[in-house]
Amino acid sequence: MKQTRTTTRGTTLLAATLAAGLATAAAASAQAAPADTKPVTIILVDHGQAADPFHNVIKRGAQDAAKQLGVHLEIRQPDNFDMTQMANLITAAANQKPDGLVTTVPDAEALSGPIKRAIAQGIPVIATNDAPANGHKVGALLNVGQDETAAGRAAGKAMAAAGAKKAICVNQEVGNVALDERCSGFAEGFGGNSKVLPVETDPSVTKSKIEAALRSDPSIDAIIGLNASLVGEPAVQAVQELGRTGKVKVASFDLSAGMLRNVADGKAVFVVDQQPYLQGYLPVLFLTQRARYGLLPSGDVASGPNLITKDQAAKVIDLSSAAIR
Repeated sequence: MKQTRTTTRGTTLLAATLAAGLATAAAASAQAAPADTKPVTIILVDHGQAADPFHNVIKRGAQDAAKQLGVHLEIRQPDNFDMTQMANLITAAANQKPDGLVTTVPDAEALSGPIKRAIAQGIPVIATNDAPANGHKVGALLNVGQDETAAGRAAGKAMAAAGAKKAICVNQEVGNVALDERCSGFAEGFGGNSKVLPVETDPSVTKSKIEAALRSDPSIDAIIGLNASLVGEPAVQAVQELGRTGKVKVASFDLSAGMLRNVADGKAVFVVDQQPYLQGYLPVLFLTQRARYGLLPSGDVASGPNLITKDQAAKVIDLSSAAIR
């Protein structure tokens, strides 16, 4: 039976509390495991590139879990946002016959084939950092992440409550279903005029395109970025350089130390935290416990969303710098 997902703060806190308890239990069980416990190998295939700070947090979570649990972890990433290369990485991982496979699923149609073939080989698969529906489509045991449409809706409502009327949703990976859902959810929650601005993963190019959009339409008074370092920070810089700080409200999905400082300093309104550390940590924990003891949660785990505003941002900066938040 699937676990009901909500976007309430209480659910987010419950998930965080549960994760902390599971981490403690995992460490204890690893220490108490028999000396002859068979070696466990888990492979993480992540569509994010190695230079992406957000995906480094996912990797950090997975690496910490592997170290604490005493399992062998391998991480594979494509050179760019390329579903053909991503599919090949999943196929190669399955050919190694690991004890568990963790994978992101930015495009269920493109990746369904290799993931389902891995499952047919008896390899347990957990989806992470995706729209939950994508994980369900490819047959994953469960999904660790946030409902991106609901997260977008929450961000849109928060931006509207801040007084904005016309927004652009800046998308650095158009075609990534999870990001597309953020923009559509934002538009629904915002209730005003919102359109998508496609950009790239190069922050300098993103900054230039945002500046061009603001110059061409001075009525834009809100920007929502879908990545803190690749979009949120360049958006703040663009608004500053155009002399429109305070007139154009900026917010972003996900965290970076720089974007958190912007929120703390009042240059941005909020960031949406989906806790990517847990998206790396929990799948490794779950697959290890399954391999060793046959244990697994019965449904999805919601790692977010959680909106971080000015009164909270300063407390999270150091953890973000350490690739934990």
